[in-house]
Amino acid sequence: MSRDFLAEFTDYLRVEKGSSRNTVLAYRRDVRNLLEYALGLGKPVEGLRPEDISGWLRSLSDDGLSPRSCVRMMDAVRGFYRFLAVSRLIAEDPMELMSSPSFLRPLPRYLDRDEVEALLAAPDAGCARGARDKAMIEVLYATGLRVSELVGLLVTQVDLDRGVVTCVGKGSRERVVPLGEVARLHLDGYLARWRARILGRRRSNHLFVTGWGGPMTRQGFWKALRAYGVKAGVEKPLSPHMLRHSFATHLLENGADLRAVQVMLGHACISTTQIYTHVTRERLRQVYDRHHPRA
Repeated sequence: MSRDFLAEFTDYLRVEKGSSRNTVLAYRRDVRNLLEYALGLGKPVEGLRPEDISGWLRSLSDDGLSPRSCVRMMDAVRGFYRFLAVSRLIAEDPMELMSSPSFLRPLPRYLDRDEVEALLAAPDAGCARGARDKAMIEVLYATGLRVSELVGLLVTQVDLDRGVVTCVGKGSRERVVPLGEVARLHLDGYLARWRARILGRRRSNHLFVTGWGGPMTRQGFWKALRAYGVKAGVEKPLSPHMLRHSFATHLLENGADLRAVQVMLGHACISTTQIYTHVTRERLRQVYDRHHPRA
């Protein structure tokens, strides 16, 4: 390789895309793995063909890497080749027409509507902590935010009159997401009565706060959510991302437009959102098998 493409790609992620340090490190590590594979083939990375990259993915799977990790590495490599193509460092993007192989596409796990309702009813909204947690879970399910976006929300990013939240997602991209009436009411109650009690004399610009005056952490919310899941009788291994999956799945089940769901989720590519169409088709299949007399 005559040029240090990896260093140029790293600079691009950090400077032009504004990616987080963790994202830059992860993408750099994943692309380096491909470079080492290409070296083993005796080919420059700019000369790899789609079949070569498929072979690389197959080798990762055969080595025991989880489908989720393989998909993440493929996303990193897709971004790498897109950068090379846009920068005219390669004549043809080998990833342009590639989709994730079927063995790398696990369907997202989500809650059904009864499980969501039980989870939403679990926090005690009559106390400060319960009201905060109730508002957080309602907002998460109503908006499909990533947990990092949820805990990073500032008070100024919420417009209760319009019923929307403005968040900053991956790549520092800003988007506006509808809040929904029920989530708005619980958030309004938390702000009007409970947030100041949690803070005491402390001050914070963050929307969801702790008694220490700082924002609720991802780990703290995850722990609280799992406790509420146990209380609600949810047997699935609960995570904030499962509510994001539930948000998208339930929207599509009720006829929402795929492009609209893409915008609300903050996906850069609609191909990422299309995984939820597989979920809804699988659910239809299960309903058919369960209820049709000749299934």
